[in-house]
Amino acid sequence: MKTYKPTSKSRRQMTHVPYRELLTHTEPTKSLTHGFYRRVGRNSAGRITVRHKGAGHKRLYRDVDFLYDKKEIPAIIKSVEYDPNRSAFIGLAVYKDGEKRYVILPKSAKPGDSFIVSPKAPLTLANRLPLKEIPVGTFVYNIEIQPNGGAKIGRSAGIFAQVVANADGYTNLKMPSTEVRKINENCWACVGTVSNDEHHLENWGKAGRTRWKGIRPTVRGTAMNPVDHPYGGGEGRQGRGTKRPKTMWGKVTGGRKTRGPKRYSNVFIVSRRRTGKNK
Repeated sequence: MKTYKPTSKSRRQMTHVPYRELLTHTEPTKSLTHGFYRRVGRNSAGRITVRHKGAGHKRLYRDVDFLYDKKEIPAIIKSVEYDPNRSAFIGLAVYKDGEKRYVILPKSAKPGDSFIVSPKAPLTLANRLPLKEIPVGTFVYNIEIQPNGGAKIGRSAGIFAQVVANADGYTNLKMPSTEVRKINENCWACVGTVSNDEHHLENWGKAGRTRWKGIRPTVRGTAMNPVDHPYGGGEGRQGRGTKRPKTMWGKVTGGRKTRGPKRYSNVFIVSRRRTGKNK
């Protein structure tokens, strides 16, 4: 991690990933980028459904390949690039037939490395195989939930899932959340862990930098009026005043299980994730 001399209050604690040492290109491939409309926490009706989002620096969208439908064709990684829309690094993969695509890079990947999407691919970094061909104990990322449905799990910086078992047409995966889940053994996954594993150690240092990222301020509930939050009101600083922690709308949080008892995917969960002190 890169640190700074404490020339100001924000510089004193600011840290970030040393991008100049890790990235090889600063400009993206133009044919694989386009503009897009950022939802900034609003639904199709324009109403805010996720608070504390908005503004931020304008971004170009990089078309990242999560489908990996070019099978049995080797590819070479030509660059390691930054993507403002995700925490992991992406790389320009050039296939043997000349086609270029962006892919999420695994940890320690560098220009010149190669990978292939094949059921008979060797068990090496970045290669993509069906889960039934991956032995127990292997770390994987870019995991499908449905066969040929595209990667949905394990795409953030430093993330990986671990193959725990293969039996009865399913593969048991230990997720980053510690949940163990069954996934169809015909789903595909990449071998390795996602790049930029130091991302979670970043300290942005000042409020302005969070605004550049598109994150708006959060007001404490205890600083509000009683009409606005269950914790609001009182003279001076007050405690929570309620038996259990609650959201702005009075719903209990902090320990209550919210997963629906009839959710379709409940049958695929072998063991629930650990929470609270047990984690």
